[in-house]
Order: sequence, then structure tokens, then C-alpha cells
Amino acid sequence: MDFLRYYAHQAEALASNSDGIFTCISPWNFPLAIFTGQIAAALAMGNGVLAKPAEATSLIAVQATALLHQAGVPKTCLQLLPGEGAVVGPVLCSAPNVSGVCFTGSTATAQAINRVMAENLPPQAPLIAETGGLNAMIVDSTALLEQAVQDVVVSAFQSAGQRCSALRMLYVQSDIADAFERMLCGAMQALVVGPPEAADCDVGPVIDAAAQARISAHIARNKLLFQTSAPENGYFVAPTILSVSGISDLHEEIFGPVLHLARYDAGDLDRVIEDINASGYGLTFGFHSRIDDRVQKVVSRVNVGNLYINRNQIGAVVGSQPFGGHGLSGTGPKAGGPRYLPRFAAQSLMTADGPLPPQMSLAELEQAFASQPPQEGHSTEDLPGPTGESNRYLLRPRSRILCMGPGAETRAQSARDMGCRAIAAEIAMADVTKIPDLQAVVYAGPQARLLRQALSARRGAIVPLLMDETFERWLVSEQSICINTTAAGGNPALLAS
Repeated sequence: MDFLRYYAHQAEALASNSDGIFTCISPWNFPLAIFTGQIAAALAMGNGVLAKPAEATSLIAVQATALLHQAGVPKTCLQLLPGEGAVVGPVLCSAPNVSGVCFTGSTATAQAINRVMAENLPPQAPLIAETGGLNAMIVDSTALLEQAVQDVVVSAFQSAGQRCSALRMLYVQSDIADAFERMLCGAMQALVVGPPEAADCDVGPVIDAAAQARISAHIARNKLLFQTSAPENGYFVAPTILSVSGISDLHEEIFGPVLHLARYDAGDLDRVIEDINASGYGLTFGFHSRIDDRVQKVVSRVNVGNLYINRNQIGAVVGSQPFGGHGLSGTGPKAGGPRYLPRFAAQSLMTADGPLPPQMSLAELEQAFASQPPQEGHSTEDLPGPTGESNRYLLRPRSRILCMGPGAETRAQSARDMGCRAIAAEIAMADVTKIPDLQAVVYAGPQARLLRQALSARRGAIVPLLMDETFERWLVSEQSICINTTAAGGNPALLAS
């Protein structure tokens, strides 16, 4: 209902035309909310929708679609196409009348969809992808332990850890680690694992037998620190803590009630943040501390889409905490935020006018990026929320933007004026896949399809090809910062001294 009302209210203020038909592919872990939110955004901008739900939750999608039709959405505008993802997905992402794809799911599947789109759809067709994360939380020695423990339990084990925002990697400062671990294990012992229809249930099952086996195998391969109990019958996994040295020990997202814990020394906080950023994921992050300048330092350095200070890191609220990540965690724009709907609107493509930029090798391009100052500045907006909570929405200029084709220098200057690091250059198609840390390509010209295909062949984060006249709108990264302002307690000035 939040998605429906928010997007309807936004659409009334927008005068954009529809882009055509969007394929919307949704996951099983939020089988009503994400399914409905994707569809509502596309419909609100006047698009038709091909809705592909996850196989495990198709019946919920059938009922949701029936309710939307009953409410007045024409059946010709909303078509439900359930089926196996490997069979139905490629067809829905390559049909010639599809103009864009909205997807929530794994990073690997998003990359596969991007490659299919590059081969079959118009080069400018947007992919709006929200994928997973190796989400971290740091608890320093000034944190209120009782509150931090409660927030860790909620973040890691609610919904049996089956949220893309769930806490996976916990860093605890060594000075308090022993006391924290004792308190955390005691809180976990109070969790009731069982069928969700039971009134006392805290942790339900994982989605299926395959997930149960995959999670159990991961637990068996690692050092067990603590584990509760779970029923033997059913797809249950007991809430578990595994001991690791840090986030670099995690090679994939484990989608279940498993928390990885590491200790860190106070002087290693900067290194911990660097390790978190180096993972390539950037969805959610939590920090418990009562030192305000330390909070501000961490907030300014962690490259994630949603930050939560002195509270849990799940349950983003539509309109207050727009949700979505960076890098391997998604393309943006953020769902439930002010920039989401325009990505579903019709595009007015740039014309290929003006001189071509200079031809550059990879080494020359790197030198050109290095010669530019780092991007600066950001805009901040306060979003509504409950008393005792601060919700800030930040827009930061993206780094490493490549502008190609006729008129590229003019577009690169527009990007630099925004604060981006942007270079106008012609690069060999074979080298496009090798440019490190590329965040977007702006292009107008006849080689658009080849360029989209080259970008889709890259490993790592999905790099968008921007061909719209309003390309500047997508040269920013969004960040939501939610702070529990009631949680500081004590005298931070005394603690800092």
C-alpha cells in the first residue's frame, strides 16, 4: 500500500510519457511488496507490464494481479507470466516490444539479464536492478550493548535472514567483544525457531530444501562460534554465528540466518571500512557508536546505499528511506524514492552532433582520469519520519564517467560541472570491458548496440549506457542515512576525551 500511494502521488506531479512495456521480475522473499512496487511504478508512468514472479511464490502473484485487475488496471496493461526463470526470463527480456526491465534478485542473474538485453533490446533500454549484498555492521566500544545486541538479532535473524538488507558481517571492537558475544548468544537462545503460524515464532524456515542444504554446507565449512536449535522436520536452519577474520572471508551472500563475526582493534577502523568498500557490494550498513564525529567520518566513507546508525538495518520505509545499493548491489535508482519513477519514463535520445573526442588508449584514459580532481559536493534533503529518527537523502556525483561519440566533450563538461570526473574520448570496443571502476558511459552515435554489448560483457557492477538528453539525472548516486537520534545517551564529549 505504501508503494501504491507513494508512486501514485508522485505520478500526479510528473508530466512524463510512457516508455512502452516494462518486464518486471520479482523475488520470492517479498512476494507481495516488491512484486506490487515494481508494477505500480511502471503503471504509474503509463507503461504496460509483463510481470514475472519467482517460481516459489507464484500463487501470491496470481492473487495480487487479480486484485490489481479488480481495482481497475486493464488486463491488456498488466499481464502475469509465471514460470521457470531460466525459461521465461530470457524471452521477457528480449521481446522486441519491451522497452525496459525492472529486476530484483541475485547479482549473477542481473548480469545475465543485462547481456540478453544488450543483444536484443534497444541499446538505451534501462535495466533497473536491485541485487544482494554482503551487508556489514560495526559496533564500537561506546555503543549501548543492550541496544546493539537487539539490533543485531533483528538485522541478522528476522525473516530467517532472508532479506537482501539483512546483516551478514558483524565487526565488534575488541575492547567489548567478550561481553558483547556473551550477551548476543544469550539473546539468540531466546529465539523460537518454528512454523511462522505459531504465535511464539521468531524465526521461520528458509525457502526450500536446496536453500537449507546450501546454508548448512556453508556452516559446516566454517568455524562455528554459536548456534541455537531448530526443528528437525521442515526447512529450518538454526540461527548461527560463524567466526571469521573479516568480510574478505565471505565470497558470496549466504541468504539465511547466518551471522559472520570478527573482532577489530580501535586503530583498525579505517581498514575495516576499506575492506567493506573493497567487497564491491554496497547495499546496507549499520554502525553503533555514541561518538558523533566518528559517526560522521564513517558515514562519509562507507560506499553503500542505505546507512543505519544506532538502530537495526532492515525494514526500509517507502518515502523515508529509499532503498537500493551501489556497485554489485544494484544500478539505482532507489525504490520508494523521488528518482525512481522517472526511470520508467520515455526517453528523448540525444542527437549525434558535434566533433568526435580524441582517440585514447587505456593508459591515456587512466592518466586523464587521474589528472582530474576527485568529485566534490553533494545535495542533502531531509525526508519525513517518526519522532526520534533522522532520515537524510544524499545525492553524490558519480566518479569515472566516459563520454563517447559526436559532441562528447560538451557532455563531459556538463558532467564535470556536476562534480563528476568525466572524460571525453573514443575507446576501442575491445577496451571498454577493461576500464576499471567505470560508473557510466554517455553516448550518442551509430555504435550504440556494440557499445551496450561491450559494457554487458564486463565483470562486476553493471555499467549503464546513457543516451537520453537528461543523462545528467543518472550521474548521481543516492544514499539514505537513517539515525536513531534517541540512542546516543551519556555524554559523547566525555566519551571522546
